[in-house]
Amino acid sequence: MNPWGMDCNEFVEVVTEYLEGKLGEEDRAKFEKHLALCESCVDYVEQMRLTLRATGRLGVEELAPDALADLLNVFRQWKQARS
Repeated sequence: MNPWGMDCNEFVEVVTEYLEGKLGEEDRAKFEKHLALCESCVDYVEQMRLTLRATGRLGVEELAPDALADLLNVFRQWKQARS
């Protein structure tokens, strides 16, 4: 077993589920163990929380067309880089 519970890649893959309270007990324990040991992932979770707070109030229809296009472009580039 990973002494950190999970590696950073696994952590990033489940952060949304964690923030939404959807992780099972075992995965939540692994996530929190990693979080207790990894300062970079602590920062990442905080950035995700801030992003969710900020964007959680916006609907797609409220975004300017240019902003929506920019966000979609960044997401597509990110997704392509992961492939």
